[in-house]
Amino acid sequence: MTAAENVCYTLINVPMDSEPPSEISLKNDLEKGDVKSKTEALKKVIIMILNGEKLPGLLMTIIRFVLPLQDHTIKKLLLVFWEIVPKTTPDGRLLHEMILVCDAYRKDLQHPNEFIRGSTLRFLCKLKEAELLEPLMPAIRACLEHRHSYVRRNAVLAIYTIYRNFEHLIPDAPELIHDFLVNEKDASCKRNAFMMLIHADQDRALDYLSTCIDQVQTFGDILQLVIVELIYKVCHANPSERARFIRCIYNLLQSSSPAVKYEAAGTLVTLSSAPTAIKAAAQCYIDLIIKESDNNVKLIVLDRLIELKEHPAHERVLQDLVMDILRVLSTPDLEVRKKTLQLALDLVSSRNVEELVIVLKKEVIKTNNVSEHEDTDKYRQLLVRTLHSCSVRFPDMAANVIPVLMEFLSDNNEAAAADVLEFVREAIQRFDNLRMLIVEKMLEVFHAIKSVKIYRGALWILGEYCSTKEDIQSVMTEVRRSLGEIPIVESEIKKEAGELKPEEEITVGPVQKLVTEMGTYATQSALSSSRPTKKEEERPPLRAFLLDGDFFVAASLATTLTKIALRYVALVQEKKKQNSFVAEAMLLMATILHLGKSSLPKKPITDDDVDRISLCLKVLSECSPLMNDIFNKECRQSLSHMLSAKLEEEKLSQKKESEKRNVTVQPDDPISFMQLTAKNEMNCKEDQFQLSLLAAMGNTQRKEAADPLASKLNKVTQLTGFSDPVYAEAYVHVNQYDIVLDVLVVNQTSDTLQNCTLELATLGDLKLVEKPSPLTLAPHDFANIKANVKVASTENGIIFGNIVYDVSGAASDRNCVVLSDIHIDIMDYIQPATCTDAEFRQMWAEFEWENKVTVNTNIIDLNDYLQHILKSTNMKCLTPEKALSGYCGFMAANLYARSIFGEDALANVSIEKPIQQGPEAPVTGHIRIRAKSQGMALSLGDKINLSQKKTSI
Repeated sequence: MTAAENVCYTLINVPMDSEPPSEISLKNDLEKGDVKSKTEALKKVIIMILNGEKLPGLLMTIIRFVLPLQDHTIKKLLLVFWEIVPKTTPDGRLLHEMILVCDAYRKDLQHPNEFIRGSTLRFLCKLKEAELLEPLMPAIRACLEHRHSYVRRNAVLAIYTIYRNFEHLIPDAPELIHDFLVNEKDASCKRNAFMMLIHADQDRALDYLSTCIDQVQTFGDILQLVIVELIYKVCHANPSERARFIRCIYNLLQSSSPAVKYEAAGTLVTLSSAPTAIKAAAQCYIDLIIKESDNNVKLIVLDRLIELKEHPAHERVLQDLVMDILRVLSTPDLEVRKKTLQLALDLVSSRNVEELVIVLKKEVIKTNNVSEHEDTDKYRQLLVRTLHSCSVRFPDMAANVIPVLMEFLSDNNEAAAADVLEFVREAIQRFDNLRMLIVEKMLEVFHAIKSVKIYRGALWILGEYCSTKEDIQSVMTEVRRSLGEIPIVESEIKKEAGELKPEEEITVGPVQKLVTEMGTYATQSALSSSRPTKKEEERPPLRAFLLDGDFFVAASLATTLTKIALRYVALVQEKKKQNSFVAEAMLLMATILHLGKSSLPKKPITDDDVDRISLCLKVLSECSPLMNDIFNKECRQSLSHMLSAKLEEEKLSQKKESEKRNVTVQPDDPISFMQLTAKNEMNCKEDQFQLSLLAAMGNTQRKEAADPLASKLNKVTQLTGFSDPVYAEAYVHVNQYDIVLDVLVVNQTSDTLQNCTLELATLGDLKLVEKPSPLTLAPHDFANIKANVKVASTENGIIFGNIVYDVSGAASDRNCVVLSDIHIDIMDYIQPATCTDAEFRQMWAEFEWENKVTVNTNIIDLNDYLQHILKSTNMKCLTPEKALSGYCGFMAANLYARSIFGEDALANVSIEKPIQQGPEAPVTGHIRIRAKSQGMALSLGDKINLSQKKTSI
């Protein structure tokens, strides 16, 4: 067996820059040197043995000259030395020198210093030779009665490992430890003793627990955690024991230790599905989230709550705790708030929606009062969206929510205001009874809107839904207020020339006109009478937008004016009033066109906007019934279609989600009664403690795909050729944030290879955690070397390197075998995700790295190609299925994914089928990828290029 195959307990960092010392110089230092030089020599000996050197000549020297020393550092090093040194002859018999070592350790077990006793006991846990341990048993037993807890707890561990490996040496260990446990007072000693009883003699552990079950709450947290584990395992294996111990788990929910509470809640959920148990566990989780300061802990516990909700029977219980869950919103972390709001929204019902809305309204108002923080705006957006969803699901709530939210249309944060506007647009279309309220509130906040995008949306809503004569006149008043005095060009030129002074603005120039109930004009100039100090602030909002060159809002205004003018004509019978109102609207459009053509705005008006305003002027001049229908009916129908399609899509996704959650049980499936299940059948159930331990170690068992290519063999990479002196291949195991390379190294020569070292280097955002230690390979021997690589971001990383070695007895330089590169696939880090269209557009505008990939494939169907790209890149298609259905020869779709590091990846697929080249012509087009980092954009592009070329139909 090679040194690499031996079990190793102690990891030592080896400096590689120095030459290995000779055996003679080491012997000299160990015999005649002072304590310091003996310490250094002993360290070198340990490193050489770890590298495969045998050094049998030094064993007696160390026993004679180093073992008797009382220096603590040397004693610690000797423990490592005796752990790794070969203790048997080639035929498996114990070396005679080991009797002397055994005697030395018997003395150390009786040493007056508790540290030496304790560390010696820890060392004995690692010994695998029964002949060495047998003489030491009386001394180990005696250590159970030592005055110091450090010695006692290590004595328990030593007895446990000896009993587990060599039961004949201490057959009465469980009884001995049980008696020790009854009389012991120290928490750590009790924990170790109880842990041993759990694994060695579970019945004794249960007997002890039964005697002190009422005092469990007074125990230390380390012992409480072990008790929770025992109860879980016992009840898991024998369900009839539940009634006996479930009260104890209930009591541990009140423990002062957060770790105990967490484990007890998790155990309680697995032991009982009674509503009281689920409620108690959920309440415990909520308390943990609120009291724990670490955001990672909050997120983990929130995930456990979300898991509880996934169970249909538990959902009803959690619905009663929605208000308690909302207490978590006091946490400032955005991710925690996001998950909490989503959970609350999933649990909301008609019984608690009113209370939920009241809390969310308070939170929205709170965000208005706090000082502007980076996450405040995002949190406000989350709240608005949650209220939006509540109002859509429970229409009765909309009337309470809308007045509060509409205050935020004038918010400086455009994203939050846009969400409010989207909500208002949907509410005004769906709920006829709220239209008057929304229009009234919209007119109140209209003049305070600061963002041009929100202004456009508000204009559209007012133009579409103002149905009474009074509302139409109010809209015209607000538009005139926002536009300032007209004609705009003349007044601006006068202002520039200094002819028009701020204090004269009330009387000089054309004043603002309002339509009275009689249809005549009243004059008012509320805005122009103000006397601001800065020139920019003098301008009303709409005028400011136009002078900045944003004429898209003018096109939107022209549409709104046309709609309300056509509606006014239909409502008012008097010709004079009709004409004056239409003339007013046309005057506003004409003055905006005049401004656009002048040199006053920062950017001139675009041809599209000119066409739109001109069209509106023509429509108003003709007032044809057809145009009236298009402007006042079909626009609203389009919105209605869009909202119903969106609702249908949401219902479909909810249906898919519920289908996933509902466990389908066939009528002829056998019913499993826990009470009737045999003990050996219970083992097939998953052990939660074992699963969590595997997850922590990164050894979670993934279900292998049915396709053999997706098995482990697909992850093996050949690193050298079959004819190389050293053959190497690596199995690449990808965990979440690190990669483990398991490299098989085979010596194909008849020579012994010394200091055989795997040297690795990385390219990209990869980092080698530790340098693999050198090996000595016998002729035709093999060994496995593991190397850990840390991953920091999503991009194609490359691991490359070589194997260097010395041939035993050769005088030549070191030999080197260069390894093939290992390419790390980014698909292990990319997961499908979803986002709204607005978020997609915002990210598309913000992300600076773009990679344009030309479609080069032999797939002939557009939809097949899209599905293939989705499968190859792990991305999710955001474009609805309805939009992609049908066949028209071209297709455009938006794709989105997020990496486990929180990086976003966007893609736009624009493809067409060149019909002129025949039915068998392949798909052509482009895929544009955008990401925040260059690595992500390039890696995803490379992945698409590789996968589309490989495909064959």
